[in-house]
Amino acid sequence: MTRLAKVVFALLVIATGGAFFAAQKLKTSAPIVISFRLKLKTISPNGDGRADNQQITFLLKRSEVVDVSVVDQRGDNVRELVSGVQLPAYRMIGPIIWNGRTDDGRIAPDGRYRIAIRLRREGRRIVVPKLFHVDDTPPKVVVNSIGPDASAGPEVLPRRDNQPAQIVISTAAHDGQLKIFRTWPRPVQLVATVPLKNGSTTGSWDGHGDDGKAVRAGTYLVVAETRDQAGVLGTSVPLDAAGLPRTVYGQPLPGHGGITVRTIAVEPPLLPVEAGAPVGVNVDGSGNRFGWNLSRLNGAAVRHGASAAAEVFVRPPGKASQLYLFTANRGSNRAAAPLAVDDAQSHPVLVVLPLMTWQGLNPVDDNGDGEPNMLPTGGPVKLARVLGTPLPARFGVQERPIMRWLDRTHRRYDLTTDYALARGRGPKLAGHSGVLLVGDTVWLPTATAEQLRSFVTKGGTVVEAGTNSLLRAVTLSNAADLTHPLPAATSDIFGSTIAPLRKGTFNLKAGKDQIGLFSGTSGIFTNYDVIEQTEATTGTKPLASATSAEGGVVIVAFALGRGTVIRYGLPQLPSRLASDPDLQGLMESSWRLLSR
Repeated sequence: MTRLAKVVFALLVIATGGAFFAAQKLKTSAPIVISFRLKLKTISPNGDGRADNQQITFLLKRSEVVDVSVVDQRGDNVRELVSGVQLPAYRMIGPIIWNGRTDDGRIAPDGRYRIAIRLRREGRRIVVPKLFHVDDTPPKVVVNSIGPDASAGPEVLPRRDNQPAQIVISTAAHDGQLKIFRTWPRPVQLVATVPLKNGSTTGSWDGHGDDGKAVRAGTYLVVAETRDQAGVLGTSVPLDAAGLPRTVYGQPLPGHGGITVRTIAVEPPLLPVEAGAPVGVNVDGSGNRFGWNLSRLNGAAVRHGASAAAEVFVRPPGKASQLYLFTANRGSNRAAAPLAVDDAQSHPVLVVLPLMTWQGLNPVDDNGDGEPNMLPTGGPVKLARVLGTPLPARFGVQERPIMRWLDRTHRRYDLTTDYALARGRGPKLAGHSGVLLVGDTVWLPTATAEQLRSFVTKGGTVVEAGTNSLLRAVTLSNAADLTHPLPAATSDIFGSTIAPLRKGTFNLKAGKDQIGLFSGTSGIFTNYDVIEQTEATTGTKPLASATSAEGGVVIVAFALGRGTVIRYGLPQLPSRLASDPDLQGLMESSWRLLSR
């Protein structure tokens, strides 16, 4: 080793030793930051009033000019809290508040954070070892099941054994509860709150509201709420700003939180039964005994009995086509379903019941998610299911009075459902001169709608007694489910543009009539509160019409191809049919046109 190299080596040894002793002095000297405290181990800056802010306090051993900032795991600055502040010695500083946001105003990502204090006079930065966490992610909680029955659908209350519904959630509860919402009938409403024991994954509900009274029949949703260690609230179903379940069109709610409250329910048969043949009617009485009867639409019972079975077999009397009502009851609770009976003969007119619309508007929870499966909310809808209301929507003011008129005036007809038509079961369109759509035929599969249009263009007559009809398509699956409902088209299957229902006071007057539609009437139809106007009929020939004072076409008949379409446009027509001679005359003329 040369003399120069020896000198350099000696200097390096001296410098290293000096640095070592300086470091040892720093380690053994008393720290300048003393009594450092964080209020919370975890904060959740979500604005719910729980653990939204971190609070920092500390003492300095000697006076200093400091900067205080929040740093992430890598030591990078996240938010500067204090800048260039002169702090005295031995005086508690703070609390210094951090709201969980970065310098650009965003909520800091979930993770671990520390506090850095820069001592400007000493020219050094101290990162305090004590960690805390930011947690803004809600805990994931799911209602896994509601029992004790293990089925794909909802739990049904009250049970035969009077036991409550047993609710199982996926995450152990921490400051948790179960919220019970009634989702049908509308409006959606919170009816009960059930606390959950900390650490528990189960709860129960006995069908009573917070007022102690048994809740009304309907569809209910259990929403589980629990908080994590940071106090962040998680819910099994998203809630909106009003605290109500948030639904998305066509999407089921997450989890399996459905409970249905009902005492008795009946499932309408999908197909017409042949006159004189027995038919099985499904009844949900939860295994309890119930009374039942089969009646005509005028209320006269023709069969009755009692049972506890899930299926009751009845044989409708008579040989003529007729619509019956099967009714089951337990005490004051009753449920009914229409039962279509078709005779073995062939008649000129085919009457079609809108079973798909009945079930499309039927508020029943098929999949147990706590929300009724209905076509207006995107479906899917099972056709083979009980009715969630005593009868289908509008049945009492639409189908029932028209069918009663047919029977009272001794009309002979074939009877079917739109589902049977779509499946090619029972009476077909072919062989008939006319088709009476007796109710609101809101949804039809495209193929069935095309068959109906073809029936008209080849010479048939169709009467639309309902409203809001033949504008919407739906898919009928092989499993008898209705899926993918489409919004209303700009025109119906016959090329007509239909205006939305309009409310007011309306008087109609018949105009030119080339087919005798208004023969047997005064030509005046007065005091209607609701009308449905036909605004245009593309590619058709007008045959008869009755218009409002403003000139809106309401009752209309037009030629399409070799056939005829008649549309009444009066939702109140059926309910006034028994007492209004003009409407009776209109129906008489319509029947003549259907039968020719």
